[in-house]
Amino acid sequence: MVDRRTYSPKSGDIQREWYIVDAEGQTLGRLATQIASVLRGKTKPIYAPHMDTGDFVIVINAEKIHVTGAKETDKFYYRHSGYPGGLRATALRDVRSRFPDRIIRSAVKGMLPRTTLGETQLAKLKVYAGTEHPHGAQQPKPLPL
Repeated sequence: MVDRRTYSPKSGDIQREWYIVDAEGQTLGRLATQIASVLRGKTKPIYAPHMDTGDFVIVINAEKIHVTGAKETDKFYYRHSGYPGGLRATALRDVRSRFPDRIIRSAVKGMLPRTTLGETQLAKLKVYAGTEHPHGAQQPKPLPL
């Protein structure tokens, strides 16, 4: 008799890796899809959509991310205060000058589930504007893109 039950990973089966990505010269959307896939754990054979099986990702040089077309001036990030007339729009070039890490974080966040599972997966993303990061002790490996 063959056991044909579906495999479901246990929390003890998950081994997390640390990866590092240099965003200099990379296209925003293409990089974000690969990062989201690693954060969700889709690159592993034990992937399960209901569990956090993903790895940690460190992104450096976020300020040097590349966007195509006229997105530098035409792409806007919106937020609303909750009051009438409280919609605020900020262009990508302004976000890049003040908070360059938010560009990549926002793009990856849009590709993750809108649940608490997605929040825990997004917490494993570490984005830094420059080349320095405090995660040297984790010995991150370069992410194969």
